[in-house]
Parts: sequence; structure tokens; C-alpha cells
Amino acid sequence: MISLIETVRKRFLDAIRSVNPPGRWKVVVIDEHAQKLLGAVMKNYDVLQENVTLVESISSHRQPQPGMEAMYLLMPTTKNVDRIIHDFSGAETIYDGAHLFFMDPLPDALFTRLMSSPAEPFMRQLSDLYVNYRAIEAQVFSVHAPHQFFSFYSPPPSMSAIASARARIEEDLLFTAKGILNVIVSLGDNPLIRYYIPEHPPLGALADQAQPARATPSEGSGRWRGALASSSRDSAGDLANRGEYVSKKLAFMVQHELDEYIKANPDYVKTEAPGKPRTILFITERTMDMAAPFLHEFTYQAMANDLLRIENGTHYRYKFQSAVGTYEDKTAVLSDADNVWTEIRHLHMQETINKLMQDFNKFLEEHAGFNSNEGATSVNDMKDMLASLPQFQEQREKFSLHINMAQECMDIFAKRKLTDVASVEQNCATGETPEGKTPRTLVEEMVPLLDDSALSNKDKVRIIALYVMYRQGVPDEDRRRLFEHARLMLSEQDALNALALLGVRVTRVPGDKDRKMMKQKPADDDYDLSRFQPLLKTVLMDHVADKLDADRFPYVRNAPPPAAASASARPVQAATSLRSAKPGWAKAAKPGVGRNEVRQRFLVFIAGGMTYSEMRTAYQLSESLKKEIIIGSSHIYTPEQFIEDLKALQNGGVGSKALPNGLQSVENRNGEPRSYQMAYDQKYFTKDPPPPPRPATAPIQQPNYHSQSTPGRSGGLAPPLASPAQSSLSLRSSHSGVGEVKEKKKKRHFFGL
Repeated sequence: MISLIETVRKRFLDAIRSVNPPGRWKVVVIDEHAQKLLGAVMKNYDVLQENVTLVESISSHRQPQPGMEAMYLLMPTTKNVDRIIHDFSGAETIYDGAHLFFMDPLPDALFTRLMSSPAEPFMRQLSDLYVNYRAIEAQVFSVHAPHQFFSFYSPPPSMSAIASARARIEEDLLFTAKGILNVIVSLGDNPLIRYYIPEHPPLGALADQAQPARATPSEGSGRWRGALASSSRDSAGDLANRGEYVSKKLAFMVQHELDEYIKANPDYVKTEAPGKPRTILFITERTMDMAAPFLHEFTYQAMANDLLRIENGTHYRYKFQSAVGTYEDKTAVLSDADNVWTEIRHLHMQETINKLMQDFNKFLEEHAGFNSNEGATSVNDMKDMLASLPQFQEQREKFSLHINMAQECMDIFAKRKLTDVASVEQNCATGETPEGKTPRTLVEEMVPLLDDSALSNKDKVRIIALYVMYRQGVPDEDRRRLFEHARLMLSEQDALNALALLGVRVTRVPGDKDRKMMKQKPADDDYDLSRFQPLLKTVLMDHVADKLDADRFPYVRNAPPPAAASASARPVQAATSLRSAKPGWAKAAKPGVGRNEVRQRFLVFIAGGMTYSEMRTAYQLSESLKKEIIIGSSHIYTPEQFIEDLKALQNGGVGSKALPNGLQSVENRNGEPRSYQMAYDQKYFTKDPPPPPRPATAPIQQPNYHSQSTPGRSGGLAPPLASPAQSSLSLRSSHSGVGEVKEKKKKRHFFGL
């Protein structure tokens, strides 16, 4: 199974190792945005081991390094190109040569500018790496654009702002398409593209007749009625005549970017592995599955990110008991580097705890010197025993981390009465009870929870949202009563009313017919509170079985014949139970097993944000369908963050975490949409440092003719202070480089790895 993290890491390593200057040693010059991409897959120590003596920021004051050649890792901005030119334009150049590596392709205009500058004689190589995306996990990536949720779905503030809002969507989709192209190229794929056409009409500024956002109603004006609910009513017409959707526009943009890349690199399509089925790229959007962001998930990763304070899904602070018995504050990084994390993150919490205890007791058995007659039978037992293992620091920290997380999750689970809450949620989201019957007592089960003052308002919002979606809208009076029972704040009512902006029918009036909804696949396990399956599972399984609706998921072009689709479906096996089956997808393959197996690859992109349950689905289906499934989005949503963004959706994101000041204009000074390069320069802008301070000088001492000089003291001017170059790292490595640098001449496409 391929790993995106290893793929990006290899591209960086190959680039670094391709720089072999005559003097063996090299300097790395990097900007802050490229540093984030590099730091996501490599540690600074790894870089310095590759004959790198110094890592410097391109925006710092750098001292000349005679006899050294530099490797530049940069975003292709106009400012960075000017900085490169400046490094080689003075009487004394900063470095003896430049090896240029850009995260995105360098535009032709900037290439021409660079090659016609005084820096041209110093250019040794130039390459486009196509790594401008975040490899979050082995099978998960992000283009890191959480603001796009507001760009795609917020209504324009006025009629005059519709054109600008649509221009912003075009710009955001272009950035996203280029990010997806980066993933495709780094994987060496040439996929067929399928895209999702929603049941609802186009939303936000893409609506056929976009309506401006209405003024915020006063506190007593019946805000609960949902002023925008009417915008979600069904419209006549078939799918083909419903206008432009985010998913459709993005699919065609990706196809265009891929076509342009293949045109410029005709040998690219010849590198596809023989006999491997062609990759399929599925482009959907957040509105395809509106239940997934609200549900309480009880698999380890999803539950932890929902209930605990985990920063950016990776950094968790906890108390760690040291060898001397004192407690220390520690910050753990949850990443693929933690093998315990990767083995249990998609297991149900009960299975997670069982596996932790099993592995812990196995660890005790393997270390016979541990003084204990009995193994651990509970989380508290493990916590107590860990204090007696001072000699196994690394293993203690791993067990301690996950025991703390599991214990905290279960404490919150009990405190917030999530058994009752999740039962109602599951009945709403699946449309049936654990016995497979239609739920007929939802209101009787839901109202006591809404009345319970001990239940958090966030959980009440989640219950009401799922109930409204289950009923495909409720009468105004019913919704008002639900709000009163829950005692929701106005901002929380706004979040629920904003569902209409995402295509959900919030208000139901007599005569409204039920929409035809996509049905979810049956649950894979035996847990009553985990029956819901994201609709992504339905899409991928139906595609493999050649049952996916071609009108709902058309191809951009070159739809394969039914025979080809059926052939790809032959090796499919039924999905296995998480409860009864070993989680083999989380373990490394045994040597010699499956090494020559050729799996078809699926790429999935969800515009507007993805959930942890959808990420889990990609991993699980990779195993059950025998496919390589990679999932990506603009960002990852937790239920809490999704609700917070819904509160700000009506007002263009004002006050949100992603866009505190709301959506900004994308027009230039002439009132026209800005160019892509202008937008790129602004997005990846890095400030120049302040001028370096002048060397301090000591004041001139006046001669003292009335006193004798003191032994050991000298008068006169003090020597100037040294002004060292500002850099982040400096280390002399002992490894030698191998290879010979070939001189490059002026061509556009002759540089490269």
C-alpha cells in the first residue's frame, strides 16, 4: 500500500540528493511555506544528514558563503524569484551556484524573468516538485484551505457582490485543482474523473439567481423561522439543467490541469504500470453527506478529536508520570510515526481499550523481571503499573499517552450521557432502529434530552440537526418548539437555520414530497451506537459493483465500458466486521505477501471539508475492496468546528476561526478579478526582515590628563560587533556526496529530477 507521506518524503530526498556540488557541502535556502511542507515529512536532522551545512530562510539577512552552492526550496512567487536574482546580482554573490526546486510549477513568465537576469549564469538546475499539499497520513491529504467552506456556500451579501463572489469561487477552485494535480503527479497517475451532482440546486453564489444575504433579524423577530429555508425547496428540471456545482466545476478544472501537464510532458502517460487498472478520481462535496459531521463517532481517532482538546488533530497535552513518581505536562504528536496509534486509531473505543490491555500484558510477559503476579485488567491497572517501568521510557510514554486519551474519552462519554444521545442520533441518521425497524418514538426519546440542562447545547444542536434531516424538514412551529426545549442561543439557532444554505430542507410545508436520498450501506460491526456508515462507502462500493448512478456521478470523459467496470469488480470481497475481524489493514504486510499484488487506486476529494469517519472509511475499504484508496479535502472537520462554521456561514465567515474578518475581495485595483499569479503571490507572501542593526560602537573616551592609566584597561574605540547570518540550523555533517553536476543551458523543460 502506497504512503503519501513516504511519497512526498522521497521527492524531497531525491531533490536534496541530486544536488552534488564540487565542494560536496551545500546550503539549503527555504521559505516559511515550503518549510511547513518539508517539515511535515522530514525532520531537520534528516535534512542535515544529506551533506547540508546550513538551512537558511530566504527572507533573512544571509551572509555570503564563498565556495558554497545553494539548494533553494521555494514557492514560485514573484518575490522569491526577485530574491534569487538579488542573491546573484551584486559585486559579491551570496553563493557560487543555485539549484532551484519549486513546490508548484514555476510560471513561464517568472522563468523568463529568471533566465534573463544576472542570476542565469549561476543556475545549475531547476525542477518543479509538485508537492504543494499536506500529506497528513499515509492515505490522507489536505490542500489546507478551510476558508473555502464559506467561499462555496455563503450567500453573497448583496446583488452587486454576486460577480465578485463567483470570481472568488473560481479562484479557490483553481487553487484546489492545482493542489489535486500535485497529488496526481506525485503519485504518477492519470485518472478517470467522476464527479457528484447534488440533488439540490446550486448553492451560494453559484445559484442560478443568487439571492443576497438578508439582514440579521432582531432578537424578537421570529429568528427561528429560518429566513433562508425557502431557498432549499426542490426545483423543477433534470440534473443536466441545474447549473454549475462546486464538484462539477472542480472536476473539469482538474481535467484541464491534467491535460495541460500531459501536453507539456508527453512521456508522462508512458510511465503507468502495465496491467494496473486505471485510477479513478471521485470529486464530491460536503453537501453529499450532511449527517457525517454531526454524529458522535466511537472509533478511537474520531472520538478523541471530537471529545478531547487535540490541536490540529495531532497535538495532545496530557499528564505523564515520570520514573520518580511526579507528574509532568507533555505534548504528544499523533502521527504515522507512532505505530501504536496507527494500529488502533480506527478501532471502536472498546476494541481500542482491549487491544491496549492485550499489548500491555504481552509487554509485561516479555519482560519477566517486572514484579507483578497478575496482568492489567483495566485502564486504571495499566496506569498504576506504568509507574513501575522507569527503564522502558519510550514504551511507557506510548502506553501512557493512549491510556490517558482512552480514559479521558470514556469519562466524557459517561459525563455527557452519550449513550442516550448517540442512540437518537443513530436512529435519525440511519432511519431505523437497531432492530431494523422505522423509529416511531424519536420525539419521545429526543425531547427529554433537549430538556436536560446537564446536556451541552452543542450536543442538542447535533440532535436537532439530525432529526431535521431525517424528517426532510419540519414545520416552523415544530422547529420553534424544539429550539425552546433545547434553550438554544441565537447563534446556535443560526447554525441550524444555516443548514438551508447547504441544500438541507429545513422547513417543510404541506405538499412537500420526500426527496430520493442515497442509501447507506449496512453497518459492518455489532455496535448499536456505530451503525451509521458515511455515504462515501456507498459511492465506492457501488462503483466497484458497477451500480453507481451514472447521472448522479458522471465521468468528465472517457467513461469505461460496462465490461471494464465489471472486470475491476471481480476481486471484491464483502466488507468484514470490525468487531469480529482482525484489523489487518492497520498492520504492515508480511515480507513476500502481497508484494506483487496490483491494486487499482481510488482518489477521493471532498470539497468543503471531510470528517474523520470518512477518513476511516477510506482505510477500511482499502482492505475490504482490495484497492488503494486515498482521500483528501480542503481540511478536516470535527463536529464542534463544523457547528462553529455554520454559525458564521450566513455572514461570509465573519468571526470564524478560518476567516475572522470574513471573505475578502479578489479584485484588483481596476475592479477586475485578479490574476492567478497575483493571488498566489498574496497567499504565499513572506515578509522581508527589518534592516540589520548597525554595529554598536563604544563612545570615544576623552583623554584624562590628570590620572594615570589603569593596568589592564585600554582606551580608544571598541571593536565592532559581529553580525552573524540569521539561520534556523547549522550543522557540519560527516557524510560525503557522490555524483557530478552537469552544466545546464537555457531551456524550459530540460531541468528536472
